[in-house]
Amino acid sequence: MQKIGIGLAGLGTVGAGVYRHLLQNRLLLTERIGLELEVRRIAVRNVAQVRSVQPPQGILTEHWEALIVDPTVGIVVELIGGIDLPYELCRRALKARKPVVTGNKALLAEKGAEIFELAAEVGVPVFFEAAVAGGIPIIKSIREGFIGNHLQSIHAILNGTSNYILTRMTDAGMDFPEALREAQAGGYAEADPTLDINGWDAAHKAIILASLAYGFWVDTAHIYVEGVEKISAADIRFAENLGYRIKLVATIRADSNASIEVRVNPTLVPKGHVLASVNGVFNALMVRGDIVGDTLFYGRGAGQDPTASAVISDLAQAAIWIDSGGKAFGFTPHGLYGKCLPTEDLVSGFYLRLTVDDRPGVLAQIASILGSHDIGISSVIQPESHEEAAVPLVLMIHNAPFGRMKEAVEQMSELECVKSAPVLLWILS
Repeated sequence: MQKIGIGLAGLGTVGAGVYRHLLQNRLLLTERIGLELEVRRIAVRNVAQVRSVQPPQGILTEHWEALIVDPTVGIVVELIGGIDLPYELCRRALKARKPVVTGNKALLAEKGAEIFELAAEVGVPVFFEAAVAGGIPIIKSIREGFIGNHLQSIHAILNGTSNYILTRMTDAGMDFPEALREAQAGGYAEADPTLDINGWDAAHKAIILASLAYGFWVDTAHIYVEGVEKISAADIRFAENLGYRIKLVATIRADSNASIEVRVNPTLVPKGHVLASVNGVFNALMVRGDIVGDTLFYGRGAGQDPTASAVISDLAQAAIWIDSGGKAFGFTPHGLYGKCLPTEDLVSGFYLRLTVDDRPGVLAQIASILGSHDIGISSVIQPESHEEAAVPLVLMIHNAPFGRMKEAVEQMSELECVKSAPVLLWILS
């Protein structure tokens, strides 16, 4: 039976999981793909470091270049993290005609166009299932399962840390700082959670999904990204009373003119919608195709084992590609969809919370500004029994272009009666 040699770059949490499960399920993999996968080289920063798995010392190296030049390594797995070094590793591996497996979402979001252009040029595939939604097989589903569909929309919860924080704010009435501290104490958030809570972790994944679905690599400059840092317990309560849950949602969809909307932001999701019930660290994706209709994917979006499962799946595909001498696949560009919509043109309903003086005429000033921007109000809530001079004012806004809504909110913030920065959230549509 043919053996396929693997070179692992990185033996951290995910790399250790990949190595352990390759050994643990070696017989199962061999029976299913008819090939034997064998780790031949592992590049690490420090060979002497004690790890949760202990490969034979002879296969460890502190030089990632060894994976490229070793003739017994047929597949290179990039699990380093970061952008510059992994990018060079991927380039060198592809030029050496070695398939690449990566779970590096930031690398693909920033350098995907260049990587896949080189992959097409040399005819060698790149596999990246682990880059989006952990163990959920969404990349293969979009690339293969929905190959005959125009994908009309994807609405997704793609960051477990933010979802855990919002879940705890909803269930326990916590404010954001307290929920973040609990997430860090429980191991659900990193010591530096910036990319999770500012929306960019989910945005990197959304860029990959949008690019795969619509055939052109989406530029990070063309998407709207907002995190959950400014969500307060008051917003959670108001949303709950209005029949919504607040979730960090990635919205990816095409309009009738083949232009693409890509954004990641806190969103009011109706309680009856399936995404509203996705809690804790779980991820979910709702994909709508013109043929298949609505489909739902749900599971753990991060962690050693779910991510290792996705990497091993890609390793099996890469090994089959080597054995069959098949055609490179992964990201296939096409011209059926043309561009990203400008952020200002994105249309949604909105939730707007203001803190205002409790006196006559305030609502009239707010309504006048909205009217001057041709924006309609669907409902107004102003809680009673406030003793303070400043009180919350919540408005639900009819569908409007984000650019006009943003201008109106900026104008409101300059009113003397508005006492703190307005909170503007999108509504799922």
